[in-house]
Amino acid sequence: MTSHQSTQTMKPATAAKKLGVYLEATPAEFQEGVVSRTELNALQADPPQWLQDLRRNGPHPRPVVAAKLGISISGLARGGVTEPLTTEQIDALKQDSPEWLQKERATQAEVRKEAVRIKEKNAARDE
Repeated sequence: MTSHQSTQTMKPATAAKKLGVYLEATPAEFQEGVVSRTELNALQADPPQWLQDLRRNGPHPRPVVAAKLGISISGLARGGVTEPLTTEQIDALKQDSPEWLQKERATQAEVRKEAVRIKEKNAARDE
């Protein structure tokens, strides 16, 4: 009996998410096709120029924008940011440092501290 390994494919939206790029900013041929696991691995290992440019300049999807600002995706929404941002726009936000961004960064810092405290508490309990 021979085993046939089927090629795993994914929708362009899934591939874009895994690549950390905004789907609507990708080339039409990427948006319209399906992406195999092999193609995804090739894009990650040796990104073409369009992918390098998107990762460098954007527009970036909300998870990437939130990470670059050091806040949560929910914090982004609370700050009124619902659209993808370019690297330039993100840098401008960081420079302006509006009150909502300062507040969200403080909230995120508290969340991280609490996560560390819980992790240490659980580690101590397990010992």
